[in-house]
Amino acid sequence: MAEELNKTVQVREGEELDPQVIDKVVKDRIGGLEGTPTIRQFASGHSNLTYSIQYGNKNFVLRRPPFGTRPKSGHSMIREFSVMNGLKPTFPAVPETYFHMPEEESPLGAEFYVMEQVGGRKLDRTIPESWGFGEEEGRKLCLSFFHKLIELHKVDFKAAGLADFGKPEGYVERQVMGWNRRYEKVITDDVESFEDVRKWLEDHMPPGEVGHSILHGDYRLDNVILCEENPFEIKAILDWEISALGDPLMDLGNTLAYWSQRGDPEEMIMMCMQPCLAPGMLTREEICEIYARETGYDLAKFDYYLVYGVFRLAVILQQIYYRYYHGQTKNKAFAGFGVRTNQIGNYARYLIEKSNI
Repeated sequence: MAEELNKTVQVREGEELDPQVIDKVVKDRIGGLEGTPTIRQFASGHSNLTYSIQYGNKNFVLRRPPFGTRPKSGHSMIREFSVMNGLKPTFPAVPETYFHMPEEESPLGAEFYVMEQVGGRKLDRTIPESWGFGEEEGRKLCLSFFHKLIELHKVDFKAAGLADFGKPEGYVERQVMGWNRRYEKVITDDVESFEDVRKWLEDHMPPGEVGHSILHGDYRLDNVILCEENPFEIKAILDWEISALGDPLMDLGNTLAYWSQRGDPEEMIMMCMQPCLAPGMLTREEICEIYARETGYDLAKFDYYLVYGVFRLAVILQQIYYRYYHGQTKNKAFAGFGVRTNQIGNYARYLIEKSNI
């Protein structure tokens, strides 16, 4: 079903924020706020922590890294803040950002930023029956979602003031080698090493890059806010924590790694948290055809980017599981992530076996 965006839960044990501290920090930077804040937590999301800061006359969202050991290059709040700030004037489908506080100045002991809380709807595994969607509406929603990704990839990042957001050249190699190294650092006794998958990714890198664009890094239907009155309109894209400049096919590979379809292994379909199988939703092959036609990029070797996206997903889950395994987080939702790591890694092996590379 679709969930209201302001649906929150009590803050999890060990992840609390001091309301008095938050009140002072926010009011020092944003005027006209009434009362003291009520702090709630968004239940969704497995990486950075997201809180609703609720005043009597306005609500905000605060994002901070997770507690415990974190990858040195991961969970960067300034990256999320900077890319949304730069994109907003020319690519409106991002929340408005208010301020960022670096770790050395932060009373929370970690960097964080505050942005607007955008009203609307988020989807999970299914489209609500009350919407009355059939195949035509499902296809329209799917096309809107992927056209928005294409629109992002066409943004002139230099004109948006994001030329120094990262080094786009050599992005493919840096990502493959980087995710492989990250996996090595978080292997636990109950997961496979997947040395064969990591070696395949290193040995079969494409000889060049198709172009350079702003990449979201985690583009999924459950990471966007849909307009309440017109669910085909994407009001805001969330979770920019691993955004970058680089080869757009890597971003498409990440997105389609999350996109299940009939014929996929059952464990992959069960993990899917967006309505990929709803009537009218396109297959990965159909999506690639549209993407290639509208961008002009050659997707003949797209199998590589899909394997990369799938294995990167395994690494992300394993990083989260590593924190749970070593007692650095008490969120019991992470207890089964080691099993998921193995399942997704094995799916990457399956894709390699059937690839055309």
